[in-house]
Amino acid sequence: MERLTGLDASFLYLETGTQHLHVCALLILDPTAGGAHYTFETFKAELGRRLPLIPQMRRRIHEVPFNLDHPIWVEDPDFDLDHHIRRIETPRPLARQELADLVGDIASVPMDRGRPLWQMNVVEDLEDGQVAVICKYHHAAVDGITGTNMMMHLCDLEPGLSKPEPAEQWRPEPQPNDLQLAAEAVMNLPNRLGLVGMVPKTLGMVAGFAQRRRNNQAGMALPLTAPRTPFNGAISPERAVAFTQTDLGAIKEIKTAFDVKVNDVVLTIVAGVLRAYLEKHDELPDKSLIASVPVSVHDTSRHTTGINKVSSLFSHLGTDIADPVQRLRQVAEANRDAKKEHALVGADFLMDWSKYAPPNTFQLAARVYSSLKLAEHHPVVHNLVVSNVPGPPMPLYFLGHQVEAMHPFGPVFHGAGLTVTVLSNNGDLDFGFIACKELVPDLQSLADAVPGVVNELLSAARDLG
Repeated sequence: MERLTGLDASFLYLETGTQHLHVCALLILDPTAGGAHYTFETFKAELGRRLPLIPQMRRRIHEVPFNLDHPIWVEDPDFDLDHHIRRIETPRPLARQELADLVGDIASVPMDRGRPLWQMNVVEDLEDGQVAVICKYHHAAVDGITGTNMMMHLCDLEPGLSKPEPAEQWRPEPQPNDLQLAAEAVMNLPNRLGLVGMVPKTLGMVAGFAQRRRNNQAGMALPLTAPRTPFNGAISPERAVAFTQTDLGAIKEIKTAFDVKVNDVVLTIVAGVLRAYLEKHDELPDKSLIASVPVSVHDTSRHTTGINKVSSLFSHLGTDIADPVQRLRQVAEANRDAKKEHALVGADFLMDWSKYAPPNTFQLAARVYSSLKLAEHHPVVHNLVVSNVPGPPMPLYFLGHQVEAMHPFGPVFHGAGLTVTVLSNNGDLDFGFIACKELVPDLQSLADAVPGVVNELLSAARDLG
């Protein structure tokens, strides 16, 4: 048994009927690329053989009585692999847009908390003969780094099936005693007074930000200063999904030519796509959009437990700048300033706050915020989330079959109904767009615009030479 940290548990507390806090990934596999002969039965059997390597895939949530403390992870005594991996049969081969619609439908359904918080849906019949695996994990169970590490246990560097050594028959650990859990939670209540100590620390930090701005010192974009766009409102349960792929070599060529970071290029591409989209809809604000950019702190956090070890910085995207090169330079400069100020916040600030989060209060606040659609009645915190996750630089074979693409999709939130996640994968950069379907009904147009924006930057980079 292991207790969830406050940050891990917050993804449970903040979930509502419209705000789903799971993440998805679309894997495109090529069953003809020198790997194992594909059948669904051998695919599922290989997954079952690897479960001993990933014990967290058999864990489920167990809540403390009356939500007196954060939940704990326990082994599911009724674990059933057939519930977690399923074959989706289609009447005919799926086209790209139909596959995106299917991923959106799967992302629109909340997860069953009574079981381990993961699913795989296998679609064998794509138009090009490839196989798709739609993976779904709750954010309480994975973040970018832990999700990638989990995936690596299911992958090999060589084609064919790799069978682990036979393990002893799995026997779930005894289930917890609720009376004992409740007693421990009551004993732990005084520790929640640590929240009081976070208040002056936070106020001091805010005062420091204000003072630096008065002194004309650059820093992070400030939350609650973002302009409102069509996708900044209360979200509905339905999700739309789109995806595309571009050459990572082109991204690195742009990076080198302009002496910036890969993440600067990624944010500039997203900015260019959003600028074109908002111009098309006659909704482009005069002010720059602000992105919330997750930052992994696994290597710098003092916390030794927990799955999600992440902070966030706010970055100007330069959507108010028409020239792509000027926009890239502005984004790079803004990111350098944002990182300096983010370092002053500290790697553990978010985790420290969430450590003391009272479960019932957080859940009630989330429900009230959602039901009253309060996101539409206060200034916009940030416009969207943009996440850049480092992936494998070499070919991978997922359960024996070569991975052609790996498109990630994060959650969307009230007030920020669009999330863009990119993952580097074997020389490519795989984009995943996910949005509230009601707020962004034409999401595919964002993905379709990526190649043009990349080519524009690449052409400018080559002109320098």
